[in-house]
Amino acid sequence: MLIEDLWNSREGCLSVQVLQEFYVTVTQKVSNPLSGASAAQIIRDLAFWKLHKPGSEDVMGAIELQQRVMISFWDAMILWSAQQLGCAKVWSEDLNPGQDYEGLKLVNPFNP
Repeated sequence: MLIEDLWNSREGCLSVQVLQEFYVTVTQKVSNPLSGASAAQIIRDLAFWKLHKPGSEDVMGAIELQQRVMISFWDAMILWSAQQLGCAKVWSEDLNPGQDYEGLKLVNPFNP
């Protein structure tokens, strides 16, 4: 499934953290960065997806998840948000593709 498929099926889910990381990456960390305005428009569009806005209880849940599966806190926060959204897959290039983290299957978006 591609991002376009997620958009068309209305199955796409995101966390606020993912939107933040996306903005920084596409405006600062890639060889051909987007303008802030272009990145902001993409985020406005993606904000129509189901969005997890974590609170303090979510931070505690992510800490517990981090300790159970031995990953970074930031990755645990993304996984925790995905669990709260009821996702079965997480698309990430940072974690081990194909690995199952407490019911979440990891898929590398660059090598699905």
